[in-house]
Amino acid sequence: MKKPLVFATANDHKLKELRSILALYEIQGLHDVGIFEEIPEDGETLEENALIKAKYLFNKTGLTALSEDTGLEVTVLAGAPGVHTARYAGDQKSPSDNMEKLLRALQDASDRSAQFRTVICYYDGQHPLYFEGIVRGHIAEQRSGKEGFGYDPVFIPDGYDKTFAALSDTIKNQISHRARAVAELLKYLSK
Repeated sequence: MKKPLVFATANDHKLKELRSILALYEIQGLHDVGIFEEIPEDGETLEENALIKAKYLFNKTGLTALSEDTGLEVTVLAGAPGVHTARYAGDQKSPSDNMEKLLRALQDASDRSAQFRTVICYYDGQHPLYFEGIVRGHIAEQRSGKEGFGYDPVFIPDGYDKTFAALSDTIKNQISHRARAVAELLKYLSK
């Protein structure tokens, strides 16, 4: 029998990615455990947001909780959008609007370097544990690809000439920021 873990997301893409990486665990999302309200994310850092979500989920379900917060950190924008990645263009959290705003902000930039950083919080009601994953790359000049979600159509990881949205799920799951953070979590869970 697989050990259950509840993950603070209703995003099917994130659940699919996490389930493929943590195949030995039964990963349940928010809707699987009857939570349909949006969890507040009012922290000042990715770590704070991850902890807020993990504690909320643990308190609601009593189950060991996983949560994550991810930021796209663009060098010439002093790390922005960062903790505001999902709401970069407003509270409607539109990926299309977010990418459009980002591409406009970088229109004349010669340095388009950026990184995705994911922080996972593992919370079992005791002390939170954090696991980080980073993938470096740069922002493309225009959108490309149909896979993935969020900023995937404009982010090209180092070592590749295609955006995350143009890479296969198999490749992305091996090199993504989330995959790297989950790999660190897996090392801990395997002890």
